[in-house]
Amino acid sequence: MEANNWVLALTLSLCAGLSTGIGGLFVLLFRRTNTKFLSVALGFSAGIMIFISLNEILPESKSRLTESMGDIQGGISTIVAFFLGIALIAAIDKLIPASENPHEMHTIEEIGNCEVPQYHPHKLMKTSVMTALAITIHNFPEGLATFMSAMAVPKLGIAIAFAVAIHNIPEGIAVAIPAYCATGSRKKAFLYSLLSGAAEPLGAIFAFLFLAPFINETLLGIIFAAIAGIMIYISFDELLPTAQEYGEHHLTLYGLLSGMMVMAVSLLVLF
Repeated sequence: MEANNWVLALTLSLCAGLSTGIGGLFVLLFRRTNTKFLSVALGFSAGIMIFISLNEILPESKSRLTESMGDIQGGISTIVAFFLGIALIAAIDKLIPASENPHEMHTIEEIGNCEVPQYHPHKLMKTSVMTALAITIHNFPEGLATFMSAMAVPKLGIAIAFAVAIHNIPEGIAVAIPAYCATGSRKKAFLYSLLSGAAEPLGAIFAFLFLAPFINETLLGIIFAAIAGIMIYISFDELLPTAQEYGEHHLTLYGLLSGMMVMAVSLLVLF
């Protein structure tokens, strides 16, 4: 792992995390939700994550683990770490109440309901804060994935950061809408959505500093396999279902296939 990659890793983690502000920007600039765009974008993000997890990250993990542990033990460790990554992100999802889950679908049109009596400002602000907290918890492994991947293999870090950035857009909307209804300010809603993603790079740095003394080929291999599991879970449990809720089934599929194709061509041509 190249020590001089830390600037790239930090930049990618920061950009991926703060992309929640793009969701807030939608609330600031637009009056209607372009659900077709979000459907394709989320499918595209899922395509990138699925392709790079199975075609790049998991083989990278197996290569490192078999080199340090032998073929049989390395292969078994790769599979175990992969499913442990899935279990980790599934447990985090389970701990977050459904009402505060940042992956629940939201549209800009909800702003029109702000004057309904049951939408009390204090309750809405609490919802916004709780959603931001949920995003902080939920994005920790994503920040770790982006940062560690970029430190070890920059091309993987770039691809993961791009996919995470796209999938953070609805999370920004999830924070911005109740914040706007509570404050009446689109600018404040944008600011809250932007800041909600700041924990991703901070969490990545903290995790890296904690793990740095123990980094070796075996640990990197385990981390890569777990990252692949996390990316696969996010794709099938969050991105694809949310994409289908935002738009048509075929739009999601077109986005998914486009993401896979773009990632495949990028890895061949650019890297």
